[in-house]
Amino acid sequence: MTAIPQGRTRKAVLMRAVCALVVAGAGVTGCGGDDPDAGTNGVGKLPPAKIRSSTVSAAKAAATVRLSGAVVSNKRTYKLDMQLKKDGGTGSVTSKGVTFQLLRVDEHLFIKADADFWTHQDGKSDDSTSDTAAAGKLENKYVKVPKGDPAYQQLSVFTEKDVLLDGLLALQGELATDGHHELNGTRTIRLTSDEGSGGRIDVSLEGKPYPLLLVRAGDAGTLRLTDWGREFALKAPDKDATVDYGQQLPSS
Repeated sequence: MTAIPQGRTRKAVLMRAVCALVVAGAGVTGCGGDDPDAGTNGVGKLPPAKIRSSTVSAAKAAATVRLSGAVVSNKRTYKLDMQLKKDGGTGSVTSKGVTFQLLRVDEHLFIKADADFWTHQDGKSDDSTSDTAAAGKLENKYVKVPKGDPAYQQLSVFTEKDVLLDGLLALQGELATDGHHELNGTRTIRLTSDEGSGGRIDVSLEGKPYPLLLVRAGDAGTLRLTDWGREFALKAPDKDATVDYGQQLPSS
């Protein structure tokens, strides 16, 4: 019988050991065709409908989340960077090149923007001295949005965690999985609707099955969902930084 050189034997043993450590420690595939779900939370082995229900449940149970990216609604693109929790949210929204800050604490909603925002509402511009002066007084102040004002319903939705998630995660059509992927170092299982035309979600295979990336149907935007469960401060602005217009926001 031909003897195997000792050096080769040691090398083979070493390679097997390294492969075993990698698979056990990080769940990396590729060492002899191992299970791609080894070392994961197991969601990748579930039927598509169960994957979706698991990620929706995890998302709703999380105390906080950060949404960043773009959403297209009624042919209008909104760029979002919002931190959300059960009782409110804070962050920025950009639409038609104009950026404003939103803050909601419980039922109290505030908007903060520069003077240019207030003098160009609804795409109009009014250069009258009185309106320019009024806009200057609102600049970088937290303007309280009256709950009865139409703007309240339009803007508060960007600060409502569960409402946003219900809409964003509601894939329509036939669900399927589209393989294992990686997003910023985190392994995911990709869930698609109608072969991707109905949208897709990358679901984390590490820890809780949070949705990490959402591509909406019909080119209606892409959003990243990060900072799940990471606490952030949320409090109403000081009174000297707030303007309260009572029953209706000023319009130009």
